[in-house]
Amino acid sequence: MKSGYVALIGRPNVGKSTLLNYMLGEKIAIISDKPQTTRTSILGIKTTDRGQIVFVDNPGIHKPLHKLNKRMMSFVYSSLETADLVNLLIDATQKFGHGDEFVMETLKKISTPIFLLINKVDIIKKEKILLIIDHYKELLDFKEIIPISALRGTNVDVLEDRIYEFLPEAEKIFPDDEKSVQSQRFLLSEIIREKLLSHVKQELPWVTAVYIDAMDDDQERFSQDRPSPEQKPKKFIKATIFVEKDTHRRIIIGRHGQIIKAIGTEARMEMEKILGEKVFLDLWVKVKENWRDKADVLDLIEGQ
Repeated sequence: MKSGYVALIGRPNVGKSTLLNYMLGEKIAIISDKPQTTRTSILGIKTTDRGQIVFVDNPGIHKPLHKLNKRMMSFVYSSLETADLVNLLIDATQKFGHGDEFVMETLKKISTPIFLLINKVDIIKKEKILLIIDHYKELLDFKEIIPISALRGTNVDVLEDRIYEFLPEAEKIFPDDEKSVQSQRFLLSEIIREKLLSHVKQELPWVTAVYIDAMDDDQERFSQDRPSPEQKPKKFIKATIFVEKDTHRRIIIGRHGQIIKAIGTEARMEMEKILGEKVFLDLWVKVKENWRDKADVLDLIEGQ
């Protein structure tokens, strides 16, 4: 029996969460084309007859500017310290830059075995992949270099085989039927944030956060905007979207409330699939100046 922790790391938007979801066969982490979508370490657990792989999807490695970003990087460093194996993902379509140099300098400080996963090889030429491999071989002693497509699953089976070769012999860490340790409230808040990210642009993805204020089956606990009796939804969810400026609030609400309505509709539909029951979602947008540097707000969001 092989079991252990595998840290998924890399720059923002290289496909870490996409790979996690593909490996587990279901959605554990939200997906967005916006940088810094993942803000905390998300555990995804894959159990097979061979053992158990505990994937740790981490925020993208970057130089932090706010308390929020410093916390994000603390999750990365903690994951690197505790992992049995590190998987570094890079985007094969992007040029090597200062951000990549920062990642490589970070990895040179650890002794844990490291795999290099060259992602998005389904959309680039083979000649370019070979050039990338040659370049990275000179930078670090990778135990394996595997070209993959996290979206299409190319070579993901090969990756899993190699992971088991490097994991220690150990008993399973989690029960067989467990796939994630994140709370339901966290998952639902992330779904709202994912839909929000798909509807906003520019700086807004960095200055928004979502908190689930209440989840209840009792309609009477919600004093405002209750559904009509004929709708009869079973799950009532009230959530707050935090922003830093009133201009951000107006953008998210949109003209005549069109954007917040679209966010709520898309989030509610996905929640209903996950929960298996009808949902009434009550969304509010609240201005909290400089919330990214306020410990009480960060604690509130992380603790849900």
